[in-house]
Amino acid sequence: MNTPQHVLVVGASAAGLSTAEALRRKGFDGRLTLVGAESELPYDRPPLSKQVLSGAWDTTRAQLRPKEALDALAAEFVLGDPAVELDADGRRVRTASGLRVTADAIVIATGLKARELPDQAGMSGVHVIRTVGDAVRLRSALLKTERVVVVGDGVLGAETASTARSMGLEVCLVGPQPAPMTEQLGPLVADHLADLHRRHGVCLHSGVLLEGLVSRDGAVTGVRLSDGEDLPADVVVAAVGGLPATDWLADSGLRLDDGIVCDEHCRAAEGVWAVGDVARWHHQGLGRLLRLENRTNASEQALAVAADILGENRPYLPVPYFWTDQFDVKLQAYGLPSADSQAQIVEGDPGESRFVVRHNGPRGPMGVLGWKMPRQARLHRASIVDQYTRPPEPATP
Repeated sequence: MNTPQHVLVVGASAAGLSTAEALRRKGFDGRLTLVGAESELPYDRPPLSKQVLSGAWDTTRAQLRPKEALDALAAEFVLGDPAVELDADGRRVRTASGLRVTADAIVIATGLKARELPDQAGMSGVHVIRTVGDAVRLRSALLKTERVVVVGDGVLGAETASTARSMGLEVCLVGPQPAPMTEQLGPLVADHLADLHRRHGVCLHSGVLLEGLVSRDGAVTGVRLSDGEDLPADVVVAAVGGLPATDWLADSGLRLDDGIVCDEHCRAAEGVWAVGDVARWHHQGLGRLLRLENRTNASEQALAVAADILGENRPYLPVPYFWTDQFDVKLQAYGLPSADSQAQIVEGDPGESRFVVRHNGPRGPMGVLGWKMPRQARLHRASIVDQYTRPPEPATP
């Protein structure tokens, strides 16, 4: 493909904006258009469940760039007008307002939409936290209440529970895992995370499912769990994951399967790429499709996509990375630790709340986790790089 004259980025959050910025840094001087579903200037999502929810930041501080920097990008921003249709062959997008934009290259960065609880629609007191508007509404509700139940024990649920408890509220965290974030961290570290929450007064209900919401006169009053227990609540937060925002692509001809399926270059079709939470691409180092929902991937994948658009033709081979801040702990994870890998403490002491854990899989070291030891965890990252940058050996016949 020749260098495009016009690049259209659908999605104006971290992944989309990072793609546009990377194109400019690499010398692209053609027309650049960003279409976003939200009316706000591009903002960062990780602070929503922490600094914005707690009130430590106002919403403008979560913006990714000041308006002057966006103006200097020399791009056309179409905000508050979500894309509703893609003609992949014609490389044309139609928005909700009826705007039609045709480009030489299209990058899809539409991210996720929050998954809701059963019977949540129309019930007051039940919140999701995906957008800056969600965070503002939830904070307003928390300031007027005392009892909160957070449903979902992944990173978003655990962070939200931490923030709400730090605001002085009674907080219960409910989820199906043995401990919060077991699937992402493995049992050893997840058990320490559970202890951290308990020490700070969070009530944990682990290994249970949500049976349903309890309400009166259209307002939530609690949740019913699969073990038969009812938990009273003035506010319920649904932190049960997200769904790739691909509904608008149903008739596009792209392959959709837990995201937009892409090759090793993040290409979904000729002249069409996907980036960020919505992209499920072939990771050559792992030999399988992978979709990552974290801020670091949004930026790194954007760089790779921009380079591919401009003809550099290199596969995207990241070592995954995410972090989470809960209470006084910063936890950093490199690679893909899992609940069934073998965990080994390689530095520090869990008893002193400073340690590094390495996760070993069938191919060797696959993940490194640092608990309040950021520099040491970063150094141990070197032990897992080969597992992500070296293609797997073919199976023996």
